[in-house]
Amino acid sequence: MVDKNDIQEYIKHLPPTPEILNQTLLYLNTNDLAKAAQTAKKDRALSSYIKSLVNKPIYGFKSEITNIAQAFSILGLGLAKQSLYNYSLSLLLPDRWRVFTINKALFYDLQASLSVDWHKILQYLDVDDSDIETAIILAPASVIICESLFQDHIQEVNLLKSSHNLSYNEILYRLTSLDLFDISARIAKLWGMSKASQELIVAFKKASEQPQINILAKWMYLLLFFEFSKPDFVKAGLNDFIEFKPDYVSDVYEEFAKLMDIS
Repeated sequence: MVDKNDIQEYIKHLPPTPEILNQTLLYLNTNDLAKAAQTAKKDRALSSYIKSLVNKPIYGFKSEITNIAQAFSILGLGLAKQSLYNYSLSLLLPDRWRVFTINKALFYDLQASLSVDWHKILQYLDVDDSDIETAIILAPASVIICESLFQDHIQEVNLLKSSHNLSYNEILYRLTSLDLFDISARIAKLWGMSKASQELIVAFKKASEQPQINILAKWMYLLLFFEFSKPDFVKAGLNDFIEFKPDYVSDVYEEFAKLMDIS
């Protein structure tokens, strides 16, 4: 068993906060995209990552995005903040994944797909809140935490997986008394994310007093199930973390399926 306090030590290393990244986020938080872009371009690695991310086919831009100012302008505040958090996560990716069958390219695809589809959902629901939009990065952040934690207890994880045929979420709970969403909630709190963002994650398991938060939680839950159920992520083992709960999402599933073009 891993003490819950030990989980904080894993999370404290996530994400690293280089000065330029901090400054860029500060400008984005004041809705100053121009200064944010000027600051971000000082870091070549950050600039390269953002341009590589936004030029992925899933973003659907017809022409290549060649500079950070253009990228931030097209992305808008919510997706621009997501791209910075996603970059900070990229700095923590293990050189070798030992538990989940993932590499950097596949992890970046997961980040991009979640970002684009969550943005699409929020537009559909007419929700304009950059903090809520940023909350989608908590799931891949939690996957990194789980990889690190499982690597440190690899023998126990392999034993539970092979002899008891447990899902990774069940193994996580056996080791920590927490599941993936509990980890996400702890990350949100440690990062100082907005109250709404924290409530959104908690609402997966305990209903919020705010009806809109509960609706958004259902949409996000469906999105995570949808993304983690794609063939590459099933092979990677990520689908082990999300159990489909038809009763929980029944009132939004039809709309979700139509929006995501699920036949």
